[in-house]
Amino acid sequence: YSCTLRDESFFPSLSNELSAIVRCFNERVEKLLKLHVASTGLRKYFMWFTNRSLRTDEALVRQGKDLVTYAIVNAVAMRKITKKYDKKCCSKQGQSFRTEARRLHIEILESPWLHELMALYINLRWNKTVSMDLLVDLSLTFGDEDKPTLSCNLLDSMRVDIDLTCSICLDTVFDAVSLSCGHIFCYLCCSAAASVTVVDGLESADPGSKCPICRRAGVFPNAVRLNQLNILLRNSYPEYWEKRMQTERVERVRLAKEHWERQCRAFTSI
Repeated sequence: YSCTLRDESFFPSLSNELSAIVRCFNERVEKLLKLHVASTGLRKYFMWFTNRSLRTDEALVRQGKDLVTYAIVNAVAMRKITKKYDKKCCSKQGQSFRTEARRLHIEILESPWLHELMALYINLRWNKTVSMDLLVDLSLTFGDEDKPTLSCNLLDSMRVDIDLTCSICLDTVFDAVSLSCGHIFCYLCCSAAASVTVVDGLESADPGSKCPICRRAGVFPNAVRLNQLNILLRNSYPEYWEKRMQTERVERVRLAKEHWERQCRAFTSI
């Protein structure tokens, strides 16, 4: 039967474990992506010297596949543990915990670094730099009204679908960023929502600024730039990307000009 004391000890412990798992996964994927893009200069040789086992694209993809497997195993384990807990204790605390885990962003399948890893896989497959048998089932599809979705079949019963439509401009994300809450927006749209300029960046956002979708505060300073996803969209949708790049360039120049004009006025008025 349900026991308040048991609930109060079990779920905080499970939450700490999940937080450690997601933190480890994010750090490993970030390191892997940095190693992949380190193609020139001293940074390349330093990173490759300190990671001797990952000196080929196939080795990088194997490591990435191991990380995806790590994510799947822990996601399945969390679901089975909470379902078993509800069954044995005749409660719904496990179901509530899964909902709370998504809210606290310790659900590993919703990590932006998993999305980046998925995009990297597709980019490598299109570039034919790795053998096909190393890749999981990934795809970028365009549904109704050419709305893109990044999909990954992890298991027969598990599938990750990522909507790549910005909820602010209602267009395909351009220069995509993922907030701490997991929602993806265009960089300029995100800057406008946080009331910051493109010069200052999202790092300067007010801690009280809220996500336009979930209304969670403090999600802008730790936003993740989804570089691999941007490369994937650029290669998949070249005409749209070129058109959007031209309009974005004009808009960024205008915003930067307005920013420095305000700074000059503030300086000269002293």
